[in-house]
Amino acid sequence: MSTASMYLAEPSGLISLALFLIAVALITLLAGSFWLSCRMRTRAPRLPRAEEQPHVPQGGPVREMREIREPAEIPKVTKGQHALTPYELTHMSTRTSPSQKRERWHDGGSGSFGSGGLGHH
Repeated sequence: MSTASMYLAEPSGLISLALFLIAVALITLLAGSFWLSCRMRTRAPRLPRAEEQPHVPQGGPVREMREIREPAEIPKVTKGQHALTPYELTHMSTRTSPSQKRERWHDGGSGSFGSGGLGHH
Protein backbone atom coordinates (compact mmCIF):
# COMPACT_ATOMS: atom_id res chain seq x y z
CA MET A 1 0.00 0.00 0.00
CA SER A 2 1.18 3.45 -0.74
CA THR A 3 1.31 6.29 1.71
CA ALA A 4 -1.55 8.11 -0.07
CA SER A 5 -3.93 5.16 0.32
CA MET A 6 -2.98 4.80 4.00
CA TYR A 7 -3.68 8.51 4.52
CA LEU A 8 -7.11 8.21 2.86
CA ALA A 9 -8.00 5.13 4.94
CA GLU A 10 -7.12 6.89 8.20
CA PRO A 11 -10.21 8.03 10.11
CA SER A 12 -10.58 11.75 10.33
CA GLY A 13 -11.86 13.50 13.43
CA LEU A 14 -13.60 16.14 11.33
CA ILE A 15 -15.75 13.56 9.50
CA SER A 16 -16.70 11.95 12.81
CA LEU A 17 -17.67 15.34 14.24
CA ALA A 18 -19.77 16.17 11.15
CA LEU A 19 -21.61 12.83 11.34
CA PHE A 20 -22.26 13.36 15.05
CA LEU A 21 -23.67 16.85 14.43
CA ILE A 22 -25.91 15.55 11.64
CA ALA A 23 -27.21 12.82 13.98
CA VAL A 24 -27.92 15.36 16.74
CA ALA A 25 -29.72 17.63 14.23
CA LEU A 26 -31.91 14.74 13.03
CA ILE A 27 -32.81 13.70 16.58
CA THR A 28 -33.65 17.32 17.43
CA LEU A 29 -35.81 17.60 14.31
CA LEU A 30 -37.69 14.39 15.14
CA ALA A 31 -38.22 15.42 18.77
CA GLY A 32 -39.45 18.85 17.66
CA SER A 33 -41.92 17.38 15.17
CA PHE A 34 -43.24 14.97 17.81
CA TRP A 35 -43.70 17.85 20.28
CA LEU A 36 -45.45 19.96 17.63
CA SER A 37 -47.84 17.15 16.63
CA CYS A 38 -48.75 16.53 20.29
CA ARG A 39 -49.41 20.24 20.72
CA MET A 40 -51.61 20.36 17.61
CA ARG A 41 -53.53 17.28 18.74
CA THR A 42 -54.38 18.86 22.10
CA ARG A 43 -55.68 22.00 20.36
CA ALA A 44 -57.84 20.04 17.88
CA PRO A 45 -61.57 19.80 18.61
CA ARG A 46 -62.69 16.62 20.28
CA LEU A 47 -64.29 13.81 18.32
CA PRO A 48 -68.11 13.74 18.35
CA ARG A 49 -69.77 11.34 20.77
CA ALA A 50 -72.15 8.60 19.58
CA GLU A 51 -75.29 10.64 20.33
CA GLU A 52 -73.89 13.58 18.31
CA GLN A 53 -73.48 11.46 15.17
CA PRO A 54 -76.01 11.76 12.32
CA HIS A 55 -78.94 9.34 12.47
CA VAL A 56 -81.15 7.71 9.83
CA PRO A 57 -84.35 9.72 9.20
CA GLN A 58 -87.64 8.49 10.73
CA GLY A 59 -88.96 7.38 7.33
CA GLY A 60 -85.94 5.17 6.71
CA PRO A 61 -82.88 5.72 4.56
CA VAL A 62 -83.14 8.02 1.58
CA ARG A 63 -82.92 6.05 -1.65
CA GLU A 64 -81.72 7.05 -5.08
CA MET A 65 -84.48 8.00 -7.48
CA ARG A 66 -83.96 7.15 -11.14
CA GLU A 67 -85.97 8.89 -13.80
CA ILE A 68 -85.53 10.11 -17.33
CA ARG A 69 -85.40 13.93 -17.44
CA GLU A 70 -85.77 16.23 -20.42
CA PRO A 71 -84.70 19.87 -20.70
CA ALA A 72 -87.04 22.83 -20.94
CA GLU A 73 -87.26 24.28 -24.42
CA ILE A 74 -85.36 27.42 -25.35
CA PRO A 75 -87.76 30.21 -26.31
CA LYS A 76 -88.20 30.63 -30.07
CA VAL A 77 -87.08 33.88 -31.64
CA THR A 78 -89.40 35.29 -34.29
CA LYS A 79 -88.29 37.37 -37.23
CA GLY A 80 -87.43 40.91 -36.23
CA GLN A 81 -86.36 40.00 -32.68
CA HIS A 82 -82.75 39.64 -31.65
CA ALA A 83 -81.39 36.23 -30.76
CA LEU A 84 -81.04 35.51 -27.06
CA THR A 85 -77.55 35.72 -25.65
CA PRO A 86 -76.36 33.35 -22.94
CA TYR A 87 -76.74 35.89 -20.15
CA GLU A 88 -80.37 36.55 -21.17
CA LEU A 89 -81.30 32.89 -20.70
CA THR A 90 -82.55 31.94 -17.28
CA HIS A 91 -81.45 28.88 -15.39
CA MET A 92 -82.82 26.21 -17.66
CA SER A 93 -84.59 23.59 -15.61
CA THR A 94 -85.49 20.03 -16.48
CA ARG A 95 -88.71 18.13 -16.05
CA THR A 96 -89.71 14.50 -15.84
CA SER A 97 -90.07 12.95 -19.27
CA PRO A 98 -93.49 11.49 -20.08
CA SER A 99 -91.77 8.41 -21.49
CA GLN A 100 -89.55 6.70 -18.96
CA LYS A 101 -88.13 4.35 -21.61
CA ARG A 102 -84.34 4.68 -21.88
CA GLU A 103 -82.97 5.55 -25.29
CA ARG A 104 -80.57 2.94 -26.67
CA TRP A 105 -77.99 3.03 -29.41
CA HIS A 106 -78.95 1.83 -32.86
CA ASP A 107 -77.99 -1.71 -33.79
CA GLY A 108 -74.59 -1.73 -35.41
CA GLY A 109 -73.50 1.51 -33.78
CA SER A 110 -70.95 1.62 -31.01
CA GLY A 111 -72.19 4.78 -29.36
CA SER A 112 -68.82 6.48 -29.37
CA PHE A 113 -66.91 8.68 -31.78
CA GLY A 114 -63.79 7.48 -33.51
CA SER A 115 -64.55 3.81 -33.11
CA GLY A 116 -63.42 3.07 -36.63
CA GLY A 117 -66.78 1.71 -37.75
CA LEU A 118 -69.07 3.10 -40.41
CA GLY A 119 -71.80 3.79 -37.88
CA HIS A 120 -75.53 3.63 -38.49
CA HIS A 121 -76.55 4.35 -42.11
